[in-house]
Amino acid sequence: MRLILLGPPGAGKGTQAQRLIERHGIPQLSTGDMLREAVAKGTEVGRKAQAIMDAGQLVPDDVVIGIVADRIEEADARRGFILDGFPRTVPQAEALDRLLHEKGLRIDAVLEFQVDEDALVARIERRAADTLASGKPVRKDDTPDVFRRRLQEFRQLTAAVVPYYRERGLSRAIDGMAPIDDVTRQINEALPVAARV
Repeated sequence: MRLILLGPPGAGKGTQAQRLIERHGIPQLSTGDMLREAVAKGTEVGRKAQAIMDAGQLVPDDVVIGIVADRIEEADARRGFILDGFPRTVPQAEALDRLLHEKGLRIDAVLEFQVDEDALVARIERRAADTLASGKPVRKDDTPDVFRRRLQEFRQLTAAVVPYYRERGLSRAIDGMAPIDDVTRQINEALPVAARV
């Protein structure tokens, strides 16, 4: 089973990915983690990525796709995987389709976490206030201003990926504002019949 999780930051993708990992025994593939791992291992793609990052530039799509291509060849991803944080753009989605097609693979479902952005911002504000009240420092990406910027980036870039997958009949809407167990149930019902537990 090969899944893509799409949705803004704070939508609950990480929580649900953990449940999918436990239930189906497939890895969650984060492009950031894969990039760091490729650099650490000194793979050809990792060395290329390192040189680009050292120059202070963003890693281009072809390098990211190369890292994904290498990672899905590893033993733990043979039965499937969960992509989180990728693809971020339509060109990345198109490149992923080509890559999978060359390997005789395909995406089984795209889980689109739909959320109320104002409620998410309020949730982050409460979490930041609770953290400060407990005397702990607030994470940089857990402040309302940074969170709003991340939401805006999501809308500008990644939100365009949703119609791409809807047109292909792969996108499944998930109410990300529902209680966690309800979200898990929705996901289970949205998966291909063979993958349901």
